[in-house]
Amino acid sequence: MELFRFIVFGRVQGVFYRKAVSQAAMKKQIRGYVKNLPDGSVEVVAELIDDDLEDFMALLREGSPLSHVDDIVYEKIEDADLVYDGFEIRY
Repeated sequence: MELFRFIVFGRVQGVFYRKAVSQAAMKKQIRGYVKNLPDGSVEVVAELIDDDLEDFMALLREGSPLSHVDDIVYEKIEDADLVYDGFEIRY
């Protein structure tokens, strides 16, 4: 398992994007969180197997019916102190 940090750009705030991503991630038993950022983008941190990266990117692109994703940037991060119990929405 590796930890990834995604920044999602587009119409992703105020359109139930975090809720849709959180619910889809929980169904796939992915651990992590989703959080609005002050610049209008959304941060997602998820613990994934490399093989699951493309599927998770598709989940992020889909979002909610009202959202529109313009771009997603991501990086692997190393922070052993982060412990997740499921997938949560952070404020």
